[in-house]
Amino acid sequence: MAGSAEIAPRWGADVSDAHRRWYEWLRSERRYSEHTLVGYDRDLSGFLDFIARHTGQAPGFEDLAALRTLDFRAYLAKRRNDGLGPASLARALSSVRSFFRFCERQGFFANAAIHGLGTPKQPHGVPKPLAVNEAVTAVEDVSILSEEPWVQARDVAVLTLLYGCGLRVAEALDLNRGQAPLSEALMVKGKGGKERLVPVLPVVARAVRDYLDLCPYDPPAQEALFLGVRGKRLNQRIVRARMQQLRLSMGLPATATPHALRHSFATHLLAGGGDLRTIQELLGHASLSTTQRYTEVDADHLLDVYRKAHPQARSKV
Repeated sequence: MAGSAEIAPRWGADVSDAHRRWYEWLRSERRYSEHTLVGYDRDLSGFLDFIARHTGQAPGFEDLAALRTLDFRAYLAKRRNDGLGPASLARALSSVRSFFRFCERQGFFANAAIHGLGTPKQPHGVPKPLAVNEAVTAVEDVSILSEEPWVQARDVAVLTLLYGCGLRVAEALDLNRGQAPLSEALMVKGKGGKERLVPVLPVVARAVRDYLDLCPYDPPAQEALFLGVRGKRLNQRIVRARMQQLRLSMGLPATATPHALRHSFATHLLAGGGDLRTIQELLGHASLSTTQRYTEVDADHLLDVYRKAHPQARSKV
């Protein structure tokens, strides 16, 4: 648990112990990814530190149980002033809520105020996919950003998985050596530990096979599939850095992130006639409403084509 041992003395012993138990529950029972665990731990630690400063004492169970709606709103206001956007605020509040619900179920304490707290409103965002030629070029051109042949093949394989299978970055980097070589389908563990079966295109399987042929490491089946230059599991920062380099070299917008390749996967499937339910399953969305955002992207594209191509769309009224 990142940093917990250092900040625990600023909290009550009971809260510190509950914090450790909650983290372990998220890891072993909820099976959250390392990326999600780090985010939740950071959010809760920040909240507890804020409460310690807000109340002037190391908070214990009694202090957390006595918190009012105003106290939670003060925390959100502080994070907003720190520059957090609506999505990050919502995630921070979700982390705190998760801890409070866990403590209530364990019989440690209960707080009614947090249950009545509204989630910060988020602007209705529409995914920002790349054009087909941009996505294909990005996957192909990432190989020129490294001099090591096996690193070139690795980067191509990772981006091919994001665009060819619609994986999240964390899902791709969480794959283990025992899952390759890839067959016609791949079992992927997504958010909340939920598993889904994703079809594998031949081009994806070939990219992973090319990487394995060149990789100088031979990890056991339970170890990482994609490795950094030191032989450890590849970090998401490396993938994001590669996309940043591609943005500069290809003149792509700031929205061209690794996750944009997943958006592109869904949008291009929809444009090609894919149905929403199938795309929902492929992406691992819990709610169809999340997938439906891609219909807005496709509708925007169709409207743009209509305006440019239809004779009456060009005529002045």
